[in-house]
Amino acid sequence: MPKFDLPSFLQNIQKYRVTNTFIVPPVALALAKHPMVLDYDLTSLRHLACGAAPLPKDLCQRIEERLGVYCRQGFGMTEASPLVACLRPDARGPDGSVGPLVAGLKAKIIDPETGRELGVGQAGEWLLKGPNVMRGYLNNVEATKITIREDGWMHTGDIVYVDEHGNWFVVDRLKELIKYKGFQIPAAELEALLVTHSKVLDAAVIPAYDASQATEIPRAYVVIQEGVVQNDELKKEIMEFLAARVAPHKKLRGGVVFTKEIPKSASGKILRKDIVKIDRASDSPAEVKAHL
Repeated sequence: MPKFDLPSFLQNIQKYRVTNTFIVPPVALALAKHPMVLDYDLTSLRHLACGAAPLPKDLCQRIEERLGVYCRQGFGMTEASPLVACLRPDARGPDGSVGPLVAGLKAKIIDPETGRELGVGQAGEWLLKGPNVMRGYLNNVEATKITIREDGWMHTGDIVYVDEHGNWFVVDRLKELIKYKGFQIPAAELEALLVTHSKVLDAAVIPAYDASQATEIPRAYVVIQEGVVQNDELKKEIMEFLAARVAPHKKLRGGVVFTKEIPKSASGKILRKDIVKIDRASDSPAEVKAHL
């Protein structure tokens, strides 16, 4: 496939009886929710592996319910040469987990504000150390100092937590946390919940600014399923749906904006800065046009 498109992807799996494939979150979302998927025979699939961005556990479960295939995740970064955590092909971990650390790698979680080391089940910044971690960025001393501190630990900029069995879960990027009145809200957490709504096809959450309170507030841009009427009642329904599933400070105080597409990179990551730029350029948020 010279360029990805969903019909060709599904047709190729059916035609060539594909057993293993690597996907990114937008494709995983389509496999879980797009009605077109049901028009193809995908029973040859045995293994799905997803990377590039966190995949919510609810989405993993929906894929398995729909296709009968377990979707594995892993985590890697160029600075770690590149694999950090993954499951073996024959192994199964908790839904939403990227698996255990690769051999030889050390990790810890710290509070990004205080530097205090955190324990099992506590979310904080992921720090790594090991033979596969880079020595630094070529010809960029300042960037190296920011990423790799004097104690030798590399700061990934990712918010994660680990369970008692050593399975790691990626929550969000540190720089993409929405800061509301002293609380830190992971945008990815809200997005993961929004896409479980039956009328929502895709979603992105950004920090809108409330000048009256001098704070950021979460605002959701959502793509609605085809044929569903888009109106204020639906916006209210989506806001109440999320409010019933999160702590009070995580509510969509910035409201809901309907859009045709969520802009994403070729690797499937939400281009949040593009949405924020358009959102802040207008007093009344307009539709976002996606472009890869």
